[in-house]
Amino acid sequence: MAQDVATYISEIRILMEKQLRVKGRDLQQQTRRAGRRLPRKVRRDLALLIKSEKIGQNPKLSRMLDNEKLRKAHANIVQHLEKLDPREALFNMILGIVASIALMLIVVFVVLLYVLVKRGYV
Repeated sequence: MAQDVATYISEIRILMEKQLRVKGRDLQQQTRRAGRRLPRKVRRDLALLIKSEKIGQNPKLSRMLDNEKLRKAHANIVQHLEKLDPREALFNMILGIVASIALMLIVVFVVLLYVLVKRGYV
């Protein structure tokens, strides 16, 4: 069972590096760095796998692990990560930056126009 959990975790770590471009020394650090880019259910499943990895290192406690629950958690995480498109995420980030700059320029223009009207130049 410990090998299954280790296999699940290594596969998820590779997917997180590839799809989210999140690196870290272990899955817990990668999850923390991914933060809110992952939905709540996926973060919950990741927490279950992280906890299972720690429990799986102890031979007596590893019998407590629910194989079916871990398999479903792994399937949910992999399904979500495979749907993500890194190029689209990069495009959305750039689009968000451009939109915020455009909004700031509009606000500055409106304030400048207001000041000019109040002082009587326009």
